[in-house]
Amino acid sequence: MLVDKSAIAAPYAQHKQWMQRAIALAQDAGNAGEIPVGAVIIDGNGNLIAQAQNRRERDRDPTAHAEILALRLAGKALQNWHLNGCTLYVTLEPCPMCAGAIAQARIELLVYGADDPKTGAIRTVANIPDSACSYHRLAVVGGILESDCRQQLQTWFAQKRQINKT
Repeated sequence: MLVDKSAIAAPYAQHKQWMQRAIALAQDAGNAGEIPVGAVIIDGNGNLIAQAQNRRERDRDPTAHAEILALRLAGKALQNWHLNGCTLYVTLEPCPMCAGAIAQARIELLVYGADDPKTGAIRTVANIPDSACSYHRLAVVGGILESDCRQQLQTWFAQKRQINKT
């Protein structure tokens, strides 16, 4: 269920804080040659339990998206794959694989920065959380620090294209 941003005015400072941390992780990923995406998971008390960045190139693993890695770390930290009460912050709208894993993990709230017009599976291209294939319904807030997240991706891809030209 997509939540209207105006409905989350009170926790905006908290969303902004955690998204800034995800953006910093994404920057580190970009500096390492990865598509700059970062993810952070907090528990119901607002404590950080996991953070990750894209590692597909470094790990040579097609599943090493920031969200998947953060979910794995959170499961280990909580010693449970049920991540009830947890919030996941990610700089880019999750793809179908990640959206499915987020639903499987029973994340309570997904907060993301920029929409992904090519593979976004939350609201842009598909809506996995609200589809018949998802038994778990999670709340979703999109657009937190959206311009920062989008700019980070656009800058990275522009630099990548420039390098590939030379």
